[in-house]
Amino acid sequence: MIGPLIGGFLVQHASWRWIFYINLPLGLFALLVIGAVFHSSNKRSQHQIDWLGAIYLSMALLCIILFTSEGGSVHAWNDPQLWCILAFGIVGIIGFMYEERIAIEPIIPLALFRNRSFLLCSLIGFVIGMSLFGSVTFLPLYLQVVKEATPTEAGLQLIPLMGGLLLTSIISGRIISRTGKYRLFPILGTLLGVTGMVLLTRITIHSPLWQLYLFTGVLGAGLGLVMQVLVLAVQNAMPAQMYGVATSGVTLFRSIGGSIGVALFGAVFTHVLQSNLQQLLPEGAVLPPGMNPVAVQHLPADIRLDYLDAFGAAIHAAFLMAAGIMAVAFVLSWLLKEAPLKTATH
Repeated sequence: MIGPLIGGFLVQHASWRWIFYINLPLGLFALLVIGAVFHSSNKRSQHQIDWLGAIYLSMALLCIILFTSEGGSVHAWNDPQLWCILAFGIVGIIGFMYEERIAIEPIIPLALFRNRSFLLCSLIGFVIGMSLFGSVTFLPLYLQVVKEATPTEAGLQLIPLMGGLLLTSIISGRIISRTGKYRLFPILGTLLGVTGMVLLTRITIHSPLWQLYLFTGVLGAGLGLVMQVLVLAVQNAMPAQMYGVATSGVTLFRSIGGSIGVALFGAVFTHVLQSNLQQLLPEGAVLPPGMNPVAVQHLPADIRLDYLDAFGAAIHAAFLMAAGIMAVAFVLSWLLKEAPLKTATH
């Protein structure tokens, strides 16, 4: 919940690089705590890390992200170099699938995909990750460019999103513990997610902040109903010895969706922004290179208004696309089946 606030503070008062640097002391602290508190059994097993599978997966993700992020911006869509990147990504996917079939200890055993719950939860997580991370990354940018907020203020103004997520996560968890029923929550959560995204398409450069708080609160409430339940549904459908790989698999697909979503939405946002700038800016007007929120605030008044109009259209396109993708998750959530909730005795 405090992540966006801390991130904004670091960007404003230190450097964006500290978003990554801060993980070093935090990771070291976590490692020390685990070493001091966690005591595993004396039984040890030798494991074979699937290095080749990891290489294939990294290759596939890197190429797909490069394809979606550079297409239409760095490279034209008809550039052979761009399609070569995609071809390498496809080779990586094929290589990963083959390696997972023959690896002694694969990263993701392909047999997992024969389990209906794992397959559906992975797909839903992938779609939600793409829609959520691909679009919500533009909210701090909107607050800084349009509302002239500092990075710290932008992080603070995302608290309704995180608050809604935290609140409904707690409430849904308590209800599931009492009733043993969980299928309804992904349906309601994705429905609220679609609603939140549709509401965010109505955000303009003139919208008051209370609208943004309300709409992001609705989106966060939806995410809180579905995120943890996907993990629960998978664990409930798997034998205990498969909990680790199944849980990490669902989380991995959500992260993959988020990575691809950020690149894809960034490409769409940039394309719409540039197209509108060409139409709105007066002939001969030139924007300074490396536009950022501070540079926008120092543009001449008439050019700044044109830029904000183009920016608003690009934000609208991003959230409209996110709503459509989230609707796919809503449809998929109806395919989940209720199963008796496992107890500690299992």
